[in-house]
Amino acid sequence: MAERGDVSLLHTLKRVAAVLKQNEIPFALGGSFAVYAHGGHSSEHDVDFLLPEEHVERALEALTDEGFTAERPPEDWLVKVYDDGRMVDLIHRPVETPVTHETLADTVVRPVDAIHMPVLSATRLMVHKLLSFSQHYCDFARGLPLARSLREQIDWERVRKETQHSPYAEAFLMLLDRLDVVPYGGTPVPYARIPEGRETP
Repeated sequence: MAERGDVSLLHTLKRVAAVLKQNEIPFALGGSFAVYAHGGHSSEHDVDFLLPEEHVERALEALTDEGFTAERPPEDWLVKVYDDGRMVDLIHRPVETPVTHETLADTVVRPVDAIHMPVLSATRLMVHKLLSFSQHYCDFARGLPLARSLREQIDWERVRKETQHSPYAEAFLMLLDRLDVVPYGGTPVPYARIPEGRETP
């Protein structure tokens, strides 16, 4: 975590986690700090917590009681809290998929600067990153550090299966295969090769 160099943001993360734990609100750490918690690298700079929608109001109440400022943005998949200007996203529907018991079970308890908390698995972090790519946002440079630094912890077969409906994810996985990022011995990312003398329809 020292690589990030933002002690104040880490302090805010710990405050939010402590409040959620004290109030027995189920959650998981996501985003770039989850990547760092697994020992990886991220080009992003955010604090994300995932929690079921039915616990959002209770989380906001508990956090505002502790001095946080709440905001309800136009987006209907998250709310935000601020700690002296430092923003934290409380996400209940990442990549258009509700946070469920299954989501929270797909975690690993990791110490984040001495506070143990559930952290989204490397595989689910990769799935969420790939499914965030769209015609409006498709910055592969933000996904490469995650894939490279956590590749040994990622179940690539599961990633392919859970993102197979996304052409943007398929393109990214093809790139990883061509760059030899996918761990040796894993099933290679399939990509079409057109035989010589044939044309696409």
